[in-house]
Amino acid sequence: MRLTTKGRFAVTAMIDLALHEGKGPVTLAAISQRQEISLSYLEQLFGKLRRHQIVESVRGPGGGYSLARRAEKVSVADIIIAVDEPIDATQCGGKENCHSATHEGGARCMTHDLWTTLNAKMVDFLDSVSLQELVDQQLQKQAQANVVQLHRSAAPAAGALPLAAGEHS
Repeated sequence: MRLTTKGRFAVTAMIDLALHEGKGPVTLAAISQRQEISLSYLEQLFGKLRRHQIVESVRGPGGGYSLARRAEKVSVADIIIAVDEPIDATQCGGKENCHSATHEGGARCMTHDLWTTLNAKMVDFLDSVSLQELVDQQLQKQAQANVVQLHRSAAPAAGALPLAAGEHS
């Protein structure tokens, strides 16, 4: 099982939206530019997110999208399910007809229960991760990068020796 581009882009765009919505509605054009995701693709994804009441839209000048509920109330599973991303590792898509009709009338394969259990674990995990947690992780990474950058700019140039007392450069 692998997450498709649709699910990855939806989660990425939602993190971007949550990071930037403090200044008002966020345009899809801005998300598109920052995340390098096609604007038309974002329009499709956000249409689905809006129908699932995860985001709301504001029309007109200064319009865009904002979260329909607080970020801590939106799970990654909510986002992925809203954009019709299947979370299914079974061969049969959960229909229990893993083998073709030539094998015992479409019976389940021997590993069906294993993959079904994996599906449940994946949904449980994705449901346990909130959008706010992902936003907080990004803010923490940005803060760490800023500290490293400040630290580097304050460090003396490589190879420079400290001046002895009384010396002038």
